[in-house]
Amino acid sequence: MAHEQKLEIFRGLLKFKSNVGKIWGVLIFLSIITAIEVALGIVRPAFLVDSIVLGMKPLNWIFIILTLVKAYYIAWDFMHLRDENKFLRRSIVWTPIFLVLYLAFILLVEGNYIHEVYKVGFMKWNF
Repeated sequence: MAHEQKLEIFRGLLKFKSNVGKIWGVLIFLSIITAIEVALGIVRPAFLVDSIVLGMKPLNWIFIILTLVKAYYIAWDFMHLRDENKFLRRSIVWTPIFLVLYLAFILLVEGNYIHEVYKVGFMKWNF
């Protein structure tokens, strides 16, 4: 019942001869994304830090997106989701993505409320 694991990444763009070569290819891909994240965190370009897009700095959005890309690729390759049924893959991958987006929405709305309360100041009610 066992089947061979596919020795390719990026939908067949890169093909490897062995599992060891594939693991090194995936390691290099994930290391490049991590290096980009670290470099952006150290350099913090002004155009990504000084503006606001959808309630957050663009640099934070880049970190979130790159982290989701890494998480998706790890699940896709190392958890062998590529070889599973299409609907199982979608249920495993899309559920956390929607939950993360929902959590980000809640944090942004509640954080904005708390920021406004501290900015305007507290009000005391006299009865």
